Amino acid sequence: MTTVALFGAGGKMGVRLSLNLAKTDFDVRHVEVSDVGKERLKKEVGVEAVTPEAAIGAADVVILAVPDTVIGKVAQGLVPQLKPGTMVVILDAAAPFAGHLPEREDITYFVTHPCHPPIFNDENTEAGRKDYFGGVAAQQGVVNALMQGPEEHYEIGEAISRAIYAPVARTYRVSVEQMALLEPGLSETVCASLLVVMREAMDEVVARGVSYDCARDFLLGHMNILGAVIFDQIDGQFSDACNKAIEFGKPALMRDDWKDVFKPEEIEASIHRIT
Repeated sequence: MTTVALFGAGGKMGVRLSLNLAKTDFDVRHVEVSDVGKERLKKEVGVEAVTPEAAIGAADVVILAVPDTVIGKVAQGLVPQLKPGTMVVILDAAAPFAGHLPEREDITYFVTHPCHPPIFNDENTEAGRKDYFGGVAAQQGVVNALMQGPEEHYEIGEAISRAIYAPVARTYRVSVEQMALLEPGLSETVCASLLVVMREAMDEVVARGVSYDCARDFLLGHMNILGAVIFDQIDGQFSDACNKAIEFGKPALMRDDWKDVFKPEEIEASIHRIT
């Protein structure tokens, strides 16, 4: 049986992971330092928190479910205490990419992050349709990176990722650098920014006299069909009028050099701001 030490077990993400790990055969030791987190862990998961020393003594895997801003500090104090061969699982590429993990050649660093349930899915339950974050009822993809460690540890890391993010439809193996392109590059710098602009555009239409409900229905409905065509969900094409609007709209909204956000130095700068 694999023993897992979950740090930050009483936080929002930690509780999500704790609930999913409770459905597996992993032997889980829950570590939480705050009183609020300990109480949440007891109330929502039904387990008691243990001390870090009690958790890591027999741990084969250590999961750091803590904010990016403190992963470096936590890892610096934790990693030197781990037995050789221990796997440390980090839930985001930011801190590993930024070099915040201490150097130690005899342990494994494994990075995993959820894709979250896609807009286009075939969930047939109410819980699945309303699980926007994932890890509860809706299928999602997961990206994994074996940052360092023996190749055979990838299988263990993938099993952990499938357990904590269940239900999982598929997993993708990437490098830490590629994961950084996905987040913050693709998902936050580009997608989140453009979605905020779309919301501001909807608010502008409302300010010019269209009702909120009308503007929201119109925008979300068009996001659905336009997205289905653009992202190859269906075989379709835009009207000539729509193509002409894109031809003139895109340069009005986007700088010519916007793809520079994916340059290594820009990704690195973004991650350093985050961490």
